[in-house]
Amino acid sequence: MEKLRIYAFLDRNFVDPGEGISRLQPAFMAPINPESFTKNLKIDLDQRRGHGSHGTDLRFRSTVPEELKLEFILDGTQTMEGYGGEDTSLKAMKVHDQIKKFLDSVYKYQGEIHRPKFLLLIWGSEIRFRCILSNLDINHTLFNPEGEPLRARLTATFLNYKAREERLAEERQESADLTHLRKVQQGDRLDLMTFRIYNDPKYFLQVGKANALTRIRNVKAGTDLFFPPFDKNEA
Repeated sequence: MEKLRIYAFLDRNFVDPGEGISRLQPAFMAPINPESFTKNLKIDLDQRRGHGSHGTDLRFRSTVPEELKLEFILDGTQTMEGYGGEDTSLKAMKVHDQIKKFLDSVYKYQGEIHRPKFLLLIWGSEIRFRCILSNLDINHTLFNPEGEPLRARLTATFLNYKAREERLAEERQESADLTHLRKVQQGDRLDLMTFRIYNDPKYFLQVGKANALTRIRNVKAGTDLFFPPFDKNEA
């Protein structure tokens, strides 16, 4: 079965060498695949309550970067069948050295970029996750008579990472400061379409004027409307 692979980059744009990721050697390959993984999606809401108010007006702030949580085992007993997969060197390594290899890949400070490396996690068809390590717990669970660890359980949390240019481009696409073109669908209302673009329906009269509409109610389906940027201080 294909193992979880972790690729490490000094370039925050995750530059792919040659013809693709298949030509790049993983910095670390999980010797035993995780039994499960957890994705955490969160929305940051402003939950402040007005003075004297019994309810809470939940206002959207931002979408928090996605988290991926993985748990896997590093073993030094040399008794686990198939341990390490293609990377047979792991089976002969002590747990301490396996942990060091993992930390060198995902946690070690890199002087060239003044931070740990940027990571790409690939596992089967479900995980292709560009990220950075945000948290790591190492739990030693088995020891030899001399007290040397023989097995460790790693719980790692990775935070989705997008380069600044990519993030700004996505935000720009959704910005109300751009001109948007929309085709009116059956049942669409101009005030609701205006709300979707500007997060406020009050500009629907200006949209009607900008599109030279003779009426703003029951706009004919199939009509192309453009929604230009407006000064938010205008009523």
